[in-house]
Amino acid sequence: MTDRVANNLGRESSGVASRRLVPDVLSEKINQLLAAVGSEPTEDTTQIEAAEYDWHEPHYFSAEQLGELENFTRKLAAAAAEKFTGFCHSRFEVTVVSTTQHFADEFVSQPSDSEQRPYYLPFGTGQGPPCGLLGVPEQTAAIWATQLLGDSEAEADSGRDLSQLEESLLSDLASALVEVFSGPSTACAFHPAGRILRRQWPLELQGTEELCKISFDAKRADSESSSRAYFLVRCSKLEALLGRNTQAAGEFSADDISSAVLNHLQQMPLAVTARLASTVLTFEEIMDLQVDDIVLLDKRVDQPVELILDGRTVCYGWPAKCAGKYAVAVTATTHGDTT
Repeated sequence: MTDRVANNLGRESSGVASRRLVPDVLSEKINQLLAAVGSEPTEDTTQIEAAEYDWHEPHYFSAEQLGELENFTRKLAAAAAEKFTGFCHSRFEVTVVSTTQHFADEFVSQPSDSEQRPYYLPFGTGQGPPCGLLGVPEQTAAIWATQLLGDSEAEADSGRDLSQLEESLLSDLASALVEVFSGPSTACAFHPAGRILRRQWPLELQGTEELCKISFDAKRADSESSSRAYFLVRCSKLEALLGRNTQAAGEFSADDISSAVLNHLQQMPLAVTARLASTVLTFEEIMDLQVDDIVLLDKRVDQPVELILDGRTVCYGWPAKCAGKYAVAVTATTHGDTT
C-alpha cells in the first residue's frame, strides 16, 4: 500500500471519526495500523525479565475464614504467652507476626543449610502421618533453653549443641505450644510427636499442597529482644477450626454443591507444556543428526511460544527467566484476552 493511499484512507477515516464525535486519536491509530501492513518481520532478541513472584498464589481460605483465622491467632498468642510464663517463671509476651499461605513446593525445594540446624516438633491428629510442625530455628532454641533454665542473664550461644536436659525442656515447651495450637476445639485436636527432631524435615509433602504458616515472636515482658518460631500446618487440617465444615449434611443447597464442585475442579493440578516450535524429520535425517548440527524449526523468531494443555494451545507468550529458571511471560490467550 502506497503512502498516498494510506494518507487518503487516514483522512477519510479521520473525517468519519469527526462526524461521529470520536477523538482525533482514532485517525492516528488507523494510520499506524496501515503503516504496519506489509512490513517485514524483524528479529526480536530482547530477553524478557519476568517479575519475581508466583503467578498463582494459594488462596485456600475465604475472606470469612481469614477473619476467623485472625481471631484464632490472637487467642493463640495469648495462650502461648501463658505457657511461656509458666515454663520460664517470668511474664512473657507473644505476638503473631504473620499468617501466610504457601504451596508445599516452597519448602520441599528449599536447599538444606549446613550452617543452620533448626528443631522441628511434628504433630498430627493421631491418624496417619504428621500434618504439621512447630519450627524452632537454632538461635531461638538456644534462647528458649537458656530461659527455661532460668538463667536470664546468660547469653544464648546459638552455635553450640543443646544439652540433653535443655533439649528435654525445649521438647516439653514445644509440646505445650502444640496443645495450645489445637485450641479448645475437639474437632481438630493435634498431638505432638514423641520427641523433637533436629534438621530432619518431618513432613511428607507434595508440590500442590497448600500450607498455612503462622510466625510468632516471644519475649520477656521486660526485654526488648525477641525470638521467632512458627507453626506450619496443612490448610485442610485447619478447616475444623475455621468453621468450613459446620453445615450439617443434607442442608446443602444446589448452589452449595455447585460451588463445592467448582472449587474442587479449580484446585485440580494440570500439566502445562511450553512449546517453542516443532518440525518434521525423516527417520534417515534423525539417524544422521550429529553434535553441533542445527535443526530448523517451523516458527519464526518473532512468533510467540505456545502453552499447551491436553494437546490444545491455551496461551501465547515470550521466553523469559524467573528465579534462575526458564519461564514464559503470557501475552495472550486463545480466546483473545491479553495480559
